[in-house]
Amino acid sequence: MADIINYNDFENIIEIIEQSKARAIKAVNAEMIEMYWQIGKYISEKANNDGWGKSVVQDFANFLKQTYPSASGFSAQNIWRMKQFYETYKGNEKLSPLVREITWSNNLLIMSGCKTDEAKEFYLRLTITNGYGKRELERQIDSMLFERTMLSTAKNKSLIEKHPAVSALRDTYVLEFLDIPEDYKEKDLRKSIITNLKQFILEFGKDFTFMGEEYRVQVGNTDFFIDLLFYNRALSCLVAVELKVGKFKPEHLGQLNFYLEALNRDVKKPNENPSVGLILCTYKDDTVVEYALSSNLSPAMVADYTLQLPDKKLLEEKLREITMLADGEED
Repeated sequence: MADIINYNDFENIIEIIEQSKARAIKAVNAEMIEMYWQIGKYISEKANNDGWGKSVVQDFANFLKQTYPSASGFSAQNIWRMKQFYETYKGNEKLSPLVREITWSNNLLIMSGCKTDEAKEFYLRLTITNGYGKRELERQIDSMLFERTMLSTAKNKSLIEKHPAVSALRDTYVLEFLDIPEDYKEKDLRKSIITNLKQFILEFGKDFTFMGEEYRVQVGNTDFFIDLLFYNRALSCLVAVELKVGKFKPEHLGQLNFYLEALNRDVKKPNENPSVGLILCTYKDDTVVEYALSSNLSPAMVADYTLQLPDKKLLEEKLREITMLADGEED
């Protein structure tokens, strides 16, 4: 009698192998980061106590190259970065464990690209949660995701308290990766997003899964089409995105609410949470948006988008202003 083959068993074994490999890679990385930490600590103490400078570090790098040629990653510049790495995180009980969970190249990106501990923690946790590679993390830092997220959370505090699910959305998105004509229409924007869906998901959030463009919902005898429909795994809900080329108008919200009602009645599964909506437009007046959303019963956010990377100084200044305003209200 021939053996009965269950290929699911084979898949389970492969999963065991992959999990073991992942743990081994993580362990090797943690050990390497610990080695860099200890070298950085040694160099830092020598610099403080014995006057070691960059010339001594260069001599050490040359010595390593001659006596230990198999060692890689020990250029004078990288050794000096190890010193900076140690000095940046020493004594920081919250961040020092996190740096051991990401790669050295990602640590360098965060260390050089973030001014505050809050920003460092944001990108450290983001990288750990999403498993970002260097290119993905670099894009998020360049697009100032931390500043945009903090600004959005502060500006929409009351809306988030009313509808916690909208905290997964932001009120500004950077879509610099889109290749669309200068005089574009909504269909051009939608098609370009679909063509660049991987980059859009990176900007939108990795918990979002794409479900379809011009997603059809039937109400009565009439078909309606939602520009983009996603599913958010963390929130366990559908997310409808309506694209608008031009300024936000209050009537846009009525259309979105209609779509959310149709999704909740006819598409949402019983175990899922109520659907969430996003209007993505070229420009919005924050006061008009506040008025429109103040009595809105459905969880929805109005966001604008830009086709170029944001001005770093301008965003930092806006974040500083809104933080000072919030601190003043608390006092």
